Amino acid sequence: MTQEIEQAKEKEMSFLDHLEELRWHIIRSLLSVVVFAIAVFVFKEFVFDKIIFAPRRDSFLTYKVLCSLADFICFAPPDFQIIPREFGEKFFTHLKVSFWLGLVISFPYIFWEIWRFIKPGLYKNEQEAARGMVFICSSLFLLGVLFGYFIISPFAIKFLAGYSLSNVEVISSSSLASYVNYMTMFTVPAGIIFEMPVVVYFLSRIGLLTPSFMKKYRRHAIVVILLFAAIITPPEVVTQILIGIPVLILYEISIFISRRAHKKYHSDN
Repeated sequence: MTQEIEQAKEKEMSFLDHLEELRWHIIRSLLSVVVFAIAVFVFKEFVFDKIIFAPRRDSFLTYKVLCSLADFICFAPPDFQIIPREFGEKFFTHLKVSFWLGLVISFPYIFWEIWRFIKPGLYKNEQEAARGMVFICSSLFLLGVLFGYFIISPFAIKFLAGYSLSNVEVISSSSLASYVNYMTMFTVPAGIIFEMPVVVYFLSRIGLLTPSFMKKYRRHAIVVILLFAAIITPPEVVTQILIGIPVLILYEISIFISRRAHKKYHSDN
């Protein structure tokens, strides 16, 4: 009874009260990013040596696992230099890496803050239906980031750094900022893509998406997915397949989720 009264009071909050509440959720979320970013900034040797530059070494986990499975999928990263091209590039790249890693690490807390702001406005049955949403969304995002880091980046580095234009030997090199930008592109978008089932669930719940629609346009979706994979990955077939297949699997899982959500919330329509 007490909990219901508190929820009723929360729903009667004025518009300015909601803005004030939202402001503090945003502030706490930003503070979490800042705290983790500072931690990453302080431990720069570990971060760059063990995380950022790890995929360009033979000892990287992906290369070791692939080589242990079969010879025909065994490969190693090409030898290439990473050279700062501009004054202050090392420092500003350090700041950029600290921000992105701080954002990735704090994503579960940020989503929890978002959920805390949304939850009071939901009915009790809606809160029950969304139970575990913070864990699911955070897990999918981090899984996508890890997929981009351990799967996409090694194949992309192999292709981009080892690409040859002619028989004349050309020394491969990359600016520090360019290398970090590519590593960001391989990981963060993959984390966002892996949120597809959650997005489909909410769109299906409010009636904007149906399982029949997703089935009808499955072929179109496959083409769009492959085109998207070609855009965010290097023009190399293996890498595009590696990101295309998981996204297709997520699409099929999303159809199942859409069917469940549509049946539960729109069965009477």
